[in-house]
Amino acid sequence: MSAPLQNDNFLRACLRQPTEHTPLWLMRQAGRYLPEYNATRGRAGSFMGLATSPDFATEVTLQPLERYALDAAILFSDILTVPDAMGLGLSFAQGEGPRFAHPLRDEAGVAALRVPDLDKLRYVFDAVASIRKALLTTDDQGRRVGRVPLIGFSGSPWTLACYMVEGAGSDDYRLVKTMLYARPDLMHRILAVNAEAVAAYLNAQIDAGAQAVMVFDSWGGVLADGAFQRFSLAYTQRVVQGLKRERDGRRVPVIVFTKGGGPWLDEIAACGADVVGLDWTVNLGAARARVGDRVALQGNLDPNVLFAPPEVVAREAQAVLDSFGPPQRADGRWDGHVFNLGHGISQHTPPESVAVLVEAVHAHSRRQRAAG
Repeated sequence: MSAPLQNDNFLRACLRQPTEHTPLWLMRQAGRYLPEYNATRGRAGSFMGLATSPDFATEVTLQPLERYALDAAILFSDILTVPDAMGLGLSFAQGEGPRFAHPLRDEAGVAALRVPDLDKLRYVFDAVASIRKALLTTDDQGRRVGRVPLIGFSGSPWTLACYMVEGAGSDDYRLVKTMLYARPDLMHRILAVNAEAVAAYLNAQIDAGAQAVMVFDSWGGVLADGAFQRFSLAYTQRVVQGLKRERDGRRVPVIVFTKGGGPWLDEIAACGADVVGLDWTVNLGAARARVGDRVALQGNLDPNVLFAPPEVVAREAQAVLDSFGPPQRADGRWDGHVFNLGHGISQHTPPESVAVLVEAVHAHSRRQRAAG
């Protein structure tokens, strides 16, 4: 049995249960905006050196928690570890994004694709276990407790496919969309393998100690209506349906985030996830009204707000909370809200802005509860 949590507000919000304040974590919260992260990455020698070392991954995962009163930790890793384990040859050049040495461009390559041996991803699961151990502390009664929950994650089948076919990031998704329209059979084959692999990968993270998991559908929003449902959401749903939803007698929440997914909010909310993440283009109050009590919501401050003066950061954070509204309804039931950015934090973000954000979210959300 795992240790109890000192702060479980994040897990409670995911399950639409009462919370002391609106919990907050940030996509990419362990990253290049923090000088201590850059120092650790320098010691690791490369991004992959950092990501494949459980000790380094543990160190950088905890760094933002030492600075800020965040309500959850998220595993430090990369969404492309799964296709790397499939043999596509992932690398990161300095100052550039990810690149695959062996992208999927023909029928033979797609036919050869297999769910990877999870032992090739042992370093990820070892990092999860190491982080959980590092999060342990002693409370006022002398008990061993976890500080905050740990989130595991993966890219969605579609988002992974984009990188696997394009071979790198893309501005127009020409290669992957050409395959989607010209050879949908090949695309469905890739997505089916990816869905099976992602479900197994996330279940292994849960077994190692992840207390919630998140599926990042970063590129779902580049698809046309109709194509999104067939080539992205259907396979995300397949992943969600394959996940373990309980460990140590406690539910393991699942978050699905589709950047640009606002037009399909109702359909995403029906995929089986506990939480739907929203980017900054979506009105949070309207989204809450649409999903009702089906799911909790996560989001959705524009990351660029963090470049504004402190008083603006605080004001915009309060506006997000006010848009969602008090989480407790008039009938006494709760709607869950996890505060986050609408996408990952920029590497150029002033660290001081994050401190202002965390304080503003916690203070204003406590005021909301007191007023209610």
